[in-house]
Amino acid sequence: MNGLIEMTTIGRLLEIMDRLRDPECGCPWDRQQTFASIAPHTLEEAYEVADVIESGRYDALPGELGDLLFQIVFYARMAKERGWFSFDSVVEAICEKLVARHPHVFAGAAVDDAGEQSRQWEAIKARERRAGNAGAGTLDGIALSLPAVTRAAKLQRRAAQVGFDWPAPGPVFDKVLEELREVRDSLGQGRERTVAEIGDLLFACVNLARHLEVDPEQALRGANGRFERRFAHIERNLANQGKAIAEATASEMEALWEEAKRADGGG
Repeated sequence: MNGLIEMTTIGRLLEIMDRLRDPECGCPWDRQQTFASIAPHTLEEAYEVADVIESGRYDALPGELGDLLFQIVFYARMAKERGWFSFDSVVEAICEKLVARHPHVFAGAAVDDAGEQSRQWEAIKARERRAGNAGAGTLDGIALSLPAVTRAAKLQRRAAQVGFDWPAPGPVFDKVLEELREVRDSLGQGRERTVAEIGDLLFACVNLARHLEVDPEQALRGANGRFERRFAHIERNLANQGKAIAEATASEMEALWEEAKRADGGG
């Protein structure tokens, strides 16, 4: 057996990546990839990891995590070709970051509970941002490429760290109702106004989820899943009747939807 097959550590994966990117005998597809072309694949792989966790298919998790790890190795290899950094640099950077952000583990600092640890973590991250950019604002550094719901929650959490927040969920409920009224009032005042008000309503709903300690992205993914299951129930039952969904009446679809909700635990 050659050295490539015998290696069982991360070194084997790094060598495979080297072979794939070899300019003479590597894979044509892998050789032509760039940071920009790989980025969408990275997002897709991260979502696939989340999917197997949410569906409880943990037997598939090693494969999906491997796909995600390969993305990191791919970036490191392309960076090494340009003389920017190596895979070892990536590992060293995260090791240093984890040690620095856990002084209660590695430096004898004390924390009372997980909540205090989270506040300390965010304070350390804030210091790191200021050290890297003296003029950085509170909301700087939150990736624009994040899903909008996730980014809204991160913006809100960051603002809350400096006191820009409601003290309890009650006023946030009121804000959601206020934004809902403003959406209704915007009708007939132009599409641009309505789009803006819908955005404000969604932002307020994300804020409510945050105050209720619910991950809004996960909650919406759950709602999507319930909608898919219930809609499929409608289609299946209509098909059993020899009827296409486009041929069904609104009352027929509503009755099947309610049936699906009951089977799905309501809600």
